[in-house]
Amino acid sequence: MRKRRTEAGLTVNAIAGTHVVLLGLDFDAAHRRGCLGFAIQREDHTEDERSWLTGMKTFKATDPGLGPGGQVSSREHPFQTFQWADYSAKPGHDYTYTVVPLSGSPTHLEEGKDVSVRIATEPEFAKRHSPFFNRGAVASQEYARRFQNKAPDELEGRARAAAFRWLSRGLLEAFVTFVGRAKGKSCGLYGAVYELQWPDALKALKAAAGTGAQVRVIYDAIPGRSGPVTGNTAAIADAKIKGLCIPRTTGKIMHNKFFVLTQNGRPIAVWTGSTNLTENGIFGQSNCGHVIEDADVAAAYLDYWERLKGNPDIDTLKTWMAQHNPAPPDPWSDDTTAIFSPRKGLAVLRWYAAIADSAPKGPLFMTFAFGMHKDFQKVYEQNDGVLRFALMEKDGTGRGLAQGKKDIRRIRALPNVVVAVGNNIAMNSFDRWLKERRQLTKEAHVRWVHTKYMLVDPLGDRPIIVTGSANFSGASTDTNDENMVVIRNDTRVADIYTGEFMRLYSHYAFREAVARSHARGADTWQPNYLAPNDRWQADYFTAGHQRFLRRRYFAGS
Repeated sequence: MRKRRTEAGLTVNAIAGTHVVLLGLDFDAAHRRGCLGFAIQREDHTEDERSWLTGMKTFKATDPGLGPGGQVSSREHPFQTFQWADYSAKPGHDYTYTVVPLSGSPTHLEEGKDVSVRIATEPEFAKRHSPFFNRGAVASQEYARRFQNKAPDELEGRARAAAFRWLSRGLLEAFVTFVGRAKGKSCGLYGAVYELQWPDALKALKAAAGTGAQVRVIYDAIPGRSGPVTGNTAAIADAKIKGLCIPRTTGKIMHNKFFVLTQNGRPIAVWTGSTNLTENGIFGQSNCGHVIEDADVAAAYLDYWERLKGNPDIDTLKTWMAQHNPAPPDPWSDDTTAIFSPRKGLAVLRWYAAIADSAPKGPLFMTFAFGMHKDFQKVYEQNDGVLRFALMEKDGTGRGLAQGKKDIRRIRALPNVVVAVGNNIAMNSFDRWLKERRQLTKEAHVRWVHTKYMLVDPLGDRPIIVTGSANFSGASTDTNDENMVVIRNDTRVADIYTGEFMRLYSHYAFREAVARSHARGADTWQPNYLAPNDRWQADYFTAGHQRFLRRRYFAGS
């Protein structure tokens, strides 16, 4: 949902997803002089609560001396930015956000004319698309505050359950709900999963089969030291569901994470996304699950599943793909298009890159778990005034890491490109930060960013979302078993994905900025003080600067 309002020169543009409300602000020249920032008050009409949103940056003159993890009211220490977000919003709630410009001095703040926007967050489940995102932030101040920075397994009883629930943020619960729809002999559930190991997920599959539903799950059992075959086999045995499971032993990587739901023999819905059914997949690294209620899409997935069930080799699958799942589609007429791998050549990867480069005015948002493929580097390496965001787990992998660092360094030097790489907060004697966990489990190959999605002009009227299991890489296109969906013209989906992208982008961009400052010398980093005047606004009104571009886009200017 989107609401935009302008009064007394101040614009507030609210974009509500399920768990995130983005606020894009703008202020005309006649009113912004002397503005020291914005206080933001949230009223929750659903729960009858009202409070000022809080932050951690303070004025030096009125610094209350926060302890580690402390928060201050934006009414006393305003937000010096034209883009803010409420990451504590709840699905299906009715909110009013009141933005108050503050001027004067840090010791005597004066309120200007406020602007209020009333907006409802999206419900978690919808008729067609229902995306779910976990917290993806075990490396966070909030987790450290709530759970003393201990892994859930180090906690006991209710504390342990609360930690898992907080990290899941509805992702596991949504999966269990989806599986639970397969109830009775008239229903079927057909899955293909790279890592099939989390006990509660396997328990849900067993329970569905116990109702009489036909449950069959293909899992990666491809031999090799680095694969999940050992963990999958052990977990399946422990859960006593071997009879429900089909090992995939040929190919390179069976990297899918999808389930097709059928009723009376007809496919009706799909669960897809990036989430492996492991502790780290559900609770640690950032991941999403996405339910699609579409019989045609579900039928395409079931067709693909039937091919995988026979344990074909890569060449056989590629031949089938060329005949039954050509991509790019011609004509590209459907609003939701399923794309499967492996396939011959990289035509589909180049199609994704063309989509990424297709909006001459609207921005691009992408997540990269294992570096940025050269086709997307070409898209990002354009100094053309188009805002482009990238959220990355790392600059590159293996032998390509050194070159990846050079490439990303070159790309992020452009004024219209904004990159964040996963990191922890760097600490020293004058920071006010709590120590954060680096990862959830010891065997985590991906600590922070595991999602695979692309958003093209997501706040426009005709957004494009590409999401699924594939890493926007050559291997994910021509070698691995993968699935993606391309979604057009769905602003609800775009609003949810954009809020979640910005939540994690902001989280890790700040941590990376701290790390870079520490690398230059710890005494150069003083993140706690706000500017005592209106000079903080300068970059937001300097044409071509990324903050200028961000202000205009998020405020809908």
